Amino acid sequence: MLWRNSLCRVVLADEPGYSGFCRVIVERHVRELTDLSSGERLAVHRIVEATERALRATLSPEKVNVLSLGNMVPHVHVHVVARFADDPHFPGPPFGAPVRSTRPRPCDPGSIAAVLAALLDA
Repeated sequence: MLWRNSLCRVVLADEPGYSGFCRVIVERHVRELTDLSSGERLAVHRIVEATERALRATLSPEKVNVLSLGNMVPHVHVHVVARFADDPHFPGPPFGAPVRSTRPRPCDPGSIAAVLAALLDA
């Protein structure tokens, strides 16, 4: 767990080959973003933005992908993924068959959590 409030939690996922693969997960069960109130949607977006900023500040990725799929898990959650040219799927999306085998870059969850807290708890 990197950060949490009553609406969402931000977790660092254990995805093979990725060091900065986060999920912003809405705490209560909702299937679609439009099931949230407009205020809740804005708050989720703010948390997603803060997660992207934290990954950029701590990992300096080449790109950050923001995805909301929910086909496998029908619950609102947003993937925020730090991308590097040598990650398993680059330049494609971070799902499916990998195009290369790679070791994830070093990642300090405490640093990511500290940046998130500074951005969201201020």
